Amino acid sequence: MDFKGNAMKYETLAREILAGVGGRDNVRSLVHCATRLRFKLRDNQRADAAALKKNPGVIMVVESGGQFQVVVGNHVAEVYNAVNQVGSLGDGVPADDDGKKENLFSRFIDVVSGIFTPLLGVMAASGILKGFLALSLACGWLLESSGTYKMLFAASDALFYFLPIMLGYTAGKKFGGNPFITMAIGGALTHPLMMAAFNAAQQPDAVREYFFGIPLTFINYSSSVIPIIFAAWVSCRLEPLFNRVIHSALRNFVTPLLCLVITVPLTFLLIGPAATWLSHLLANGYQGIYAFNPIIAGAFMGAMWQVCVIFGLHWGLVPLMINNLSVFGRDTMVPLLLPAVMGQVGATLGVMLRTRDAKLRALAGSAIGAGIFGITEPAVYGVTLPNKRPFIFGCIGGALGGAVIGYFHTATYSFGLVNIFTFAQIIPSAGFDATVWGAIAGSLLSFCFAAVASYLFGVAPAETHEEPTPPAPLNRKECVVSPIAGDVMPLEQVNDATFASGLLGKGVAIAPQQGRVVSPVAGRVASLFKTRHAIGIESDDGAEILIHVGIDTVKLDGLHFSAHVHEGDRVQPGDLLIEFDQAAIHAAGFDTTTPIIISNSDDYVEVLASGESRVQEQAPLLTLLR
Repeated sequence: MDFKGNAMKYETLAREILAGVGGRDNVRSLVHCATRLRFKLRDNQRADAAALKKNPGVIMVVESGGQFQVVVGNHVAEVYNAVNQVGSLGDGVPADDDGKKENLFSRFIDVVSGIFTPLLGVMAASGILKGFLALSLACGWLLESSGTYKMLFAASDALFYFLPIMLGYTAGKKFGGNPFITMAIGGALTHPLMMAAFNAAQQPDAVREYFFGIPLTFINYSSSVIPIIFAAWVSCRLEPLFNRVIHSALRNFVTPLLCLVITVPLTFLLIGPAATWLSHLLANGYQGIYAFNPIIAGAFMGAMWQVCVIFGLHWGLVPLMINNLSVFGRDTMVPLLLPAVMGQVGATLGVMLRTRDAKLRALAGSAIGAGIFGITEPAVYGVTLPNKRPFIFGCIGGALGGAVIGYFHTATYSFGLVNIFTFAQIIPSAGFDATVWGAIAGSLLSFCFAAVASYLFGVAPAETHEEPTPPAPLNRKECVVSPIAGDVMPLEQVNDATFASGLLGKGVAIAPQQGRVVSPVAGRVASLFKTRHAIGIESDDGAEILIHVGIDTVKLDGLHFSAHVHEGDRVQPGDLLIEFDQAAIHAAGFDTTTPIIISNSDDYVEVLASGESRVQEQAPLLTLLR
């Protein structure tokens, strides 16, 4: 595997994403989830969502919940690290208060995603392991008394048992305080001494304990969510107050000391009981709605979950799922989402089997694999949503399957991403029962309905006809002359997968003989990169031509390039566009091979190269046939 090549690719994409969000100075904070970068920007008007959507490394851009979300796919962690490194963002740039007001819902979504996103991967892994252990007990592969089971159970349960400590760290970072102070607060909530006091308080002859004369109420905070978040917020508000009045020589230990001795008792006396009451209120409220009619609840969640995912609103439900597990030991919401995921996977399969578009078929094939493991963004943004009807069929399938699962009252007994492994997490300790088979039946119904409906009605007939309608007579063609003198090579030989794959369009590449680029057509300058290494020309006949000087030369940040035109200028064939110092670029370690791409190749029947191995400026290079 070419790790260096991948690193360079991510670095290039990171620079382009940073430019698209308005630059490093426009970034207030950055986190990532399973497939998307979640920016909070100082000014969303400075971001160029349209340009980012055209980037081949970006699947989709979504603005929701006060966040500017850039969907990049399964390699989001690598892109996140590259963005932090390229932009010198540190660890995602802690959010600051620049006076910008947001509505309460946007702030809630931002806080929840910022606290839970860092734990998402290990939460999913722990939940899957719990599911496999439940499956092993049900099938008789392991005994609960065996050492193997105990060790693996400890590995799967550690995150959830000590969840207040983990959330203490992420909440402390999100609220802008010292995360190790808030971790210590979470540790106090789950300390063995406090757990022993809780167990003792459950006995009939328990002796009441006091804190300086104030009676204490001991609660089992293991696996809890809301108490530590409120406690971390209080600590992070106290911290700057103490830092302002305490001398710098004492601040490093006196501030943490005061935060601990104030926040921990306050949590046990007030914050914890109040937050626990709120936790039970939320859990009982959801349970009441679910119990009113689980079939309607299942249909609603199955239909609307993917809509929530598109706008990033699903984060608002994550604490409720975890809270259900903490309060009841089971959660009925996650199973209702299985059909929503499987519906989009089924719709994507239907499109893949029906379409004759090779690119769409390849994209659908990869999206199915990701969707099975719970990552539906590639399927939704790349396949079902652009074709509209498959997305609708996936939502309808989700509603049908969700209604079935609601009817069977299926529940999960551990938290994790909704994916194929969720089936293992719904097995109760007593073994397989009707709730498990109900989940399987509902998910299969969703998958099959969406697949069949999308195959029959989801793709336009023009895309599925076995024998395409013959094109109109080729009575229109456009000649594109060479913008550079040099040696011509097929695009497939370019040392850059994005260009070589043809994702950006058809064309050729030229190894330049001299450092200048001239206009290949009569038209206008549609775009000029601020680094001056690439330019887009729109011809008077409608061709969109991208001239990209060099491979990864965006890293030079404009060094050794000079532009002689501006965006919007009219140009004629032969007009000087860009000059570049070829020797200096080579000395810096960059390849000057220049792809010339027809960005709107799909508008043409064929893009034909001249066949010459060497060309001069303004010699015929490409012929475009409409």
